[in-house]
Amino acid sequence: MGAFISKQPNGPYCRFSTVVDCPTHWNMTEDTYIEMCAEKAKEEAKETLKNHLKPFDEIKERFYPNNMTRKQFNQFLKDIAEVAP
Repeated sequence: MGAFISKQPNGPYCRFSTVVDCPTHWNMTEDTYIEMCAEKAKEEAKETLKNHLKPFDEIKERFYPNNMTRKQFNQFLKDIAEVAP
């Protein structure tokens, strides 16, 4: 990951980057840290949806009836074939 979080001696939290070998965020509250993580996750999700989608046919090609039966998978395919209102 290249970073870790630590609790400062005065109570709040800081983030230390092992890439640049120094603190990058400090005096964060628990909520501030959670918001930072949520924003990062939001940006990563947007990036995935914009640039890293796989063709749906790959789902059909890769399915293996290990954690879902073939019948359940066929029902999934049927369920998602219907156009959403």
